[in-house]
Amino acid sequence: MATTERLYYNDSHLIEFEARVVEKSERVSGWTAVTLDRTAFYPTGGGQPSDTGTLDGQRVVECIDDDPGVLHVMQGMAPPVGSIVKGRVDWPRRLDHIQQHTGQHILSAAFVTLFQAPTHSFRVLEHSCEIDVELSNPNLEIIERAVELANNVIWEDRRITIRQVTPEEAAELPLRKEPARAGELRVIEIADFDLTPCGGTHARRTGEVGMIAVRSWERAKGLTRIEFVAGVRALADYRRANRTARTVAALFSAGRDDAQVLAEKMVEENKGLHHRVRALEEVAARVEAEELLVELKARDVSSVAGEAGKASGADSGEPTPWSAGTCHRFNIATEEGTKITVVAKIFENRDAESLKRIALALIKHPYTVALFGSTDENDARLVFARSADAPGDMGALMRKACEMVEGRGGGKPDMAQGGGKKSAKLREAIAVAEANLVGR
Repeated sequence: MATTERLYYNDSHLIEFEARVVEKSERVSGWTAVTLDRTAFYPTGGGQPSDTGTLDGQRVVECIDDDPGVLHVMQGMAPPVGSIVKGRVDWPRRLDHIQQHTGQHILSAAFVTLFQAPTHSFRVLEHSCEIDVELSNPNLEIIERAVELANNVIWEDRRITIRQVTPEEAAELPLRKEPARAGELRVIEIADFDLTPCGGTHARRTGEVGMIAVRSWERAKGLTRIEFVAGVRALADYRRANRTARTVAALFSAGRDDAQVLAEKMVEENKGLHHRVRALEEVAARVEAEELLVELKARDVSSVAGEAGKASGADSGEPTPWSAGTCHRFNIATEEGTKITVVAKIFENRDAESLKRIALALIKHPYTVALFGSTDENDARLVFARSADAPGDMGALMRKACEMVEGRGGGKPDMAQGGGKKSAKLREAIAVAEANLVGR
């Protein structure tokens, strides 16, 4: 296996070099990977993504650590073994990684210095970075203190040096974390602040990092996960945040710094309006429920007036042929031989909460069952409910109905809800639920 001399170990700012191709191999992707006798390309590792760039003008899309070699995955024609190639590392990407990785060392050291909170892992993501810190009680004050210390170290423009030490020498040093490998170590030293074994690319002085900003934090797997940005990412993040703040302020026809107070006031006003709307919705639901019962009584009177009563099936133990928005009353065999009211209806463009409110208003009446559905362009929604003295298992009826509309749902014997994507089967699903209720 070929060995590659890693030029970035001694100079993270070296981006042009010459090397000899010593091996070639085909990748599963169909691209070719070449191994060089020396390289300035950093391979993925330690939470830091790999460099990209060119070899003799052909794109290097990824570098992979194949210890003791480095694989350069190439897009296009790969140079032959034995040839001398000119490599060039993409500097904007390298500078970004230098700033993020060095920024991480500084921020992690700040948490150790202030709170004895070591970092357990580090990741450079597409737009930000993450560290997982052993911090049990994160809050704004703690985070801001660490960020303030880290930025002070950056703005003091402290010198950063690279040291190669033996295991014996490393054992005598106050390293911030234990080395992850045996043998000779590469140690990154930030003057009078941090000393850490690391194989990544780093700045020459802390001022090169620019600044650090924390975007967010949360508890994760027993640690505190902190999302941060440094250098050019911090500037890009500020621009996005500033643009958002100015856009929000414009909605209030106010200055950027006044937007927060106005937004808070609007949120409080909306809470009050929301409570009023909910109260009105409850009133509307009760009115709509009463209208459905009035419709039912009108149908019963009509059926008693003539032969239509026999045709309708009212009080015969069988429901009428089902159609959207109908109400039925029929006898179900109970110990008292009680007459049960079943209200079955399909609404247009009602959400589940709206259906539930009307159903709850209905089942305040004794011996009542509500079988409700609603459709929009693609989806079907269902709510089944019964009063405490009415028969039937709404959860079981709902599961069967949801199978028919190709969805999921369930609930308790007295209340259930669900839905599915096959809205064309909604009418049939409710009809089957009603038939199962009658035949229980």
